[in-house]
Amino acid sequence: MTEIFDNIRKIYQFHPPCDELAAYVEFFSESSPDATSYYIGNNTFTVKMFPSWTPTFWFNLGAAYYLNTTLIPPGKDVLLIRDCTVERYNLPADHIFSIKFFPGGLEAIFGIDQSRMKSQVIDLRQVLPAGLIMRIRTVQRFEHRMNLLQDYFLSQLIKRKKRDHYLKFVNDTIASYETTGMQYNVNDLSARLFTTSKTINRYFNQVIGISPKNYFSILRARTALTTFVADKKAFLPTDFGYYDMSHFHKEIFGFTGKKLTLHTH
Repeated sequence: MTEIFDNIRKIYQFHPPCDELAAYVEFFSESSPDATSYYIGNNTFTVKMFPSWTPTFWFNLGAAYYLNTTLIPPGKDVLLIRDCTVERYNLPADHIFSIKFFPGGLEAIFGIDQSRMKSQVIDLRQVLPAGLIMRIRTVQRFEHRMNLLQDYFLSQLIKRKKRDHYLKFVNDTIASYETTGMQYNVNDLSARLFTTSKTINRYFNQVIGISPKNYFSILRARTALTTFVADKKAFLPTDFGYYDMSHFHKEIFGFTGKKLTLHTH
């Protein structure tokens, strides 16, 4: 299975965060044994996930699995920044509880600079207290695990009273890029935000760990590809700043390594 091209969410249950965390956490999710049995049966399969720069906690509550060539044994909980393509090898016995953050969410809640954690599989014990991890493993329901983490995240957020200027600036810049139809380049955005392209570059590298040009390229490709897969006939590449379909095909091939001609029927 391939993220965006295939509906990999159908085998999980999801829940959004509380309002106080909505700017930092995208969602909580957990494997659904019933949905996995219904859609997958006893088959093994892989899930290919493209870069998104959205830090994700993965609690392994089930059997061992592989992330690329890294074995994640039972009881091993990890953090990935999602700065590169990841392939996970799935088994029917998988049971994974996960939390996906928005870019900069780790810094807002924990004071962790995600730009320093690229291309690593990080032991979650470096981020969360061992006692909290044990409690998450002890409770039986998805909602209880989610509530435990939300309470902890909120307590950390309260401790960090000072609003991070860098994070707000990056979020405002991303929002500006999205509301202008993903047409603007960094120079256009700097003029719109009354700052300099040098400042935007510095803030993006400090908060996310990637240049704004490269981040916007990823954001545009993911958004455009999702729209294309949902309704190919209504899709217009110019709506996302691509010159034409040839330009769009070339960018998506560079992003995913897959030819869209294989997915046009």
